Amino acid sequence: MIAPTLLGHVGAVAGSTISVRQFEGIASGIAIIGGRSYRVGQVGSFVRIPQGYHNLYGIIADVGATAAPETAVRQEGHSDWWMTVQLVGEIIDATFERGISQYPAIRDEVHLVTEDDLARIYGTIDVGQVTIGRLSAAEGIPVRIDLDKLVSRHSAVLGSTGSGKSTTIASLLRSIVTDDSGAVPFPSARVLLLDVHGEYASALKGAARIFKVNPSDGAEALYIPYWAMDIGETLQFLMGKVEEKSLTSIQDKILFEKNASLTKQKFLGADPNSLTVNSPIPFSLKKLWYDLIDPEIKTTKDNQGLQSAQTSPGDPDKLIAPTYPAAALGTAGPFLNKLGVLSIRRQLAQLRSRLLDRQYDFMLHPGKWEPALDGSVERDLGELLESWIGHDRPITVLDLSGIPSDVMSRLIAGILNIIYEGLFWSREIPEGGRSRPQLIVMEEAHRYLGKEADSPARDMVQRIVKEGRKFGVGAMIVSQRPSEIDDTILSQCGTFFALRLTNATDRAKVQSALPDNLSGVVDSLPVLRTGEAIVIGEAAKLPIRCRVNLPSEENRPQSGDPPVASAWKQAFKKGKYDDVAAAWRSQNPSWSKS
Repeated sequence: MIAPTLLGHVGAVAGSTISVRQFEGIASGIAIIGGRSYRVGQVGSFVRIPQGYHNLYGIIADVGATAAPETAVRQEGHSDWWMTVQLVGEIIDATFERGISQYPAIRDEVHLVTEDDLARIYGTIDVGQVTIGRLSAAEGIPVRIDLDKLVSRHSAVLGSTGSGKSTTIASLLRSIVTDDSGAVPFPSARVLLLDVHGEYASALKGAARIFKVNPSDGAEALYIPYWAMDIGETLQFLMGKVEEKSLTSIQDKILFEKNASLTKQKFLGADPNSLTVNSPIPFSLKKLWYDLIDPEIKTTKDNQGLQSAQTSPGDPDKLIAPTYPAAALGTAGPFLNKLGVLSIRRQLAQLRSRLLDRQYDFMLHPGKWEPALDGSVERDLGELLESWIGHDRPITVLDLSGIPSDVMSRLIAGILNIIYEGLFWSREIPEGGRSRPQLIVMEEAHRYLGKEADSPARDMVQRIVKEGRKFGVGAMIVSQRPSEIDDTILSQCGTFFALRLTNATDRAKVQSALPDNLSGVVDSLPVLRTGEAIVIGEAAKLPIRCRVNLPSEENRPQSGDPPVASAWKQAFKKGKYDDVAAAWRSQNPSWSKS
């Protein structure tokens, strides 16, 4: 008696790829087995090949004319009844394993995979798994991913606008925070989310601590101290292009100021003998500006430059420069200063302008982390790290929606530098990355991880994806344009959540992460439903197509499409556009007079 699950027989074997001649008794594209209906021969669906005491499993990658072996076409003259299958794993006894220990033989039977088979593959709940959704081909089968490999081997969530990326991220993070029973499976989870558009505060309310440049609705003020960031990148932003000789002198001055800070305040672990310009020791930018501007504008009473002609000392705290009488021609004086001049007046004017620009206060005037003129601070770096990654909630959301775009890449590089350096150097203590790993989720990654020559954030993320696994720092890249992301970063991602992608170049990026013969799976990316994803890589037992669990309405990101028709259908009402201007000025989308 022919089994109702029979699809066909093996016709050719070429490594992990087999060609299957479909059973001619299949009269339609639907089979009814055990009271359930199954679509036959669908690209991306699984097949089972019995091998005595165990079963091989594969994924249908191609169906029809292009799937037929060349010899079959020559002999038969047609090739409609063929499928190409990519072998992916096997079940020996009751355990599913990736890879295969033996190959099928010609004429071996190939069967449709039923829900019972899928339950054997996905049904076991191992320690460290989280449920993210349901199989598209069998809604009763949960899809679980391996948390260890998701974090340590890095991952990417890719999909066009409107495909459900934000909802997928919110669902995934909620799955880590709480399971279906309401229990907290990972109470010491540590996730940092870089939220470029301010979408996740409501979605992760109660599970996350929210930081924002312009705090509202329970969020806390976001500060990123400039003195904890890479000095080279910070100076380039603050001063623009500086000649190498002058830059060296400026960095020497910063190192001097950091050494001076150590004499005013004790910073745990700081050693004056090993101090470098990039050591995270506070120093005052105001004092740096004041000390650098003085020799540029100074005049002297004598031609040797020994007697200052200063008429007012200025005020470094208020960024007021000292005043001097203008240099005179001839031998009577005052004379131009010749000592310590770096010819950087323009750069110092830009530095002062940045310090006075309120939109950069979160970085240049970081609250209690802003150094006094002598370099002393009310709060040290440890308190900043604790507020970001050491609190009692599993998720931290850094809302970057109020950050000026011209500083976005450097700022993200600074945040990542603070997190990574802290966890790297503390790897042998309980708070370090090895004892308590960290996942960093980067939304809208194509905005700052592109291929352009100057991208501090890209350089920092490259370091994380190359080295982070060993030190407990994992990255999750989220983007609607994977083709614009640096190749090195994507190549280090071990797991891909591929949602609907309509652009051919973007699909090619995902395809490069798949075995050659699974191109048919990628070909289905343009027709995936919203919230449906193909999960590929180390965190998934098999490349699978699944429906991601939808969070409850109140726990969804603020990224949905506005209701255009219903909004336009309402009767016209005169608006208060002073409020629009006020919201813009305040950088607060929920601004109101009250």
